[in-house]
Amino acid sequence: MDIYYIIFFFVLGTILGSFYNVIGFRLPKGESILKPKHSYCPTCKHSLGALELIPIFSFLFLGGKCKHCRGKISIFYPFIELLTGSLFAVSYYSFGMSWDFVIALSLVSLFSIVIVSDLNYLMIPDEVTFITGIVISLSILIKSNFSIFLQSLGSGVLLFTIMYCVMLLGDFLFKKESLGGADIKLMFIAGLVLEPLLGVCVIFVSSVVALPVSILLYAINKEKVIPFGPFIVFSILLLFFLKVDVSRILSLFLR
Repeated sequence: MDIYYIIFFFVLGTILGSFYNVIGFRLPKGESILKPKHSYCPTCKHSLGALELIPIFSFLFLGGKCKHCRGKISIFYPFIELLTGSLFAVSYYSFGMSWDFVIALSLVSLFSIVIVSDLNYLMIPDEVTFITGIVISLSILIKSNFSIFLQSLGSGVLLFTIMYCVMLLGDFLFKKESLGGADIKLMFIAGLVLEPLLGVCVIFVSSVVALPVSILLYAINKEKVIPFGPFIVFSILLLFFLKVDVSRILSLFLR
């Protein structure tokens, strides 16, 4: 039976991934995600028909080009659809029907939107971070108790404060903006879903992951600015999925 649920959530993820593309491309430009109601070609503005909106497959069938103007369609569209679908399926496989599953889906959704918006516009819409925080906070409150909920909020505030201090230090040392405000807000999300010490690890893990990727992209295009947001959310997701037990890690060093 699980295989049917896995397939279902993969398909659901690809459909929502298509919507996350709309959010990621439109919100940073101040456009409505509801008007125009239908997706359109970014080149000729033609409203896409049903056969042009099938996640992943439409891109492949059309050869990555608009059926009407033959303008190139961004690879981000099928990539985000496939990524979201795959991570939705992995989320169900990892957590089953639980509130942790809801939290995982929230993080995956955030990850998909952040990739689109931050890589293309160097911006993460506050609305996306805010809604993700609300959904995760409610999930924690429902699945646990008020005391644990307050601890999660405290952890979020603590990590937000730490990242804010890191930003101030970086701005002072480099005499320019070292971190974006949206990146700092993402650390609040990290604190909600991870223990404080593990949340601090997000900074380290995201930096380690970002380094080789940034070097590669810099070699391809030296003028390309590499945003840090996608790496932060990826690290949060990774540590959340791995279910790392901080106390066990500490015990290894304290023996």
